[in-house]
Amino acid sequence: MVSRSAYAQLRHSVLLLAGTVLGLALVYLVPPVATVAGAAAGQWATAAAGGAAWALMAGTYLPMLRYYRQPAPAALLLPFTAALYLLMTVDSAVQHWRGRGASWKGRTY
Repeated sequence: MVSRSAYAQLRHSVLLLAGTVLGLALVYLVPPVATVAGAAAGQWATAAAGGAAWALMAGTYLPMLRYYRQPAPAALLLPFTAALYLLMTVDSAVQHWRGRGASWKGRTY
């Protein structure tokens, strides 16, 4: 569903696509990467900042998990969900550029 309609929701704009990809990466992917890379390199300030951002991200997601009666540790997986959404959004644009666009039940729009 996302791959089929994401680029259309961005009004087929490369600029909006780039902004979306950049925004998703900065908000959801940089914190866990900074945490792991900082810890691996011994850069504890980077690891702490990444960990704090990741914890803040997970904490803001907890009310939604509680609402849907999901386990709280699932909040730590939010970056993986965002990465999947990012890939589906880019795939939507690639399919549009290939002339396949949005397809539904064998029809392409």
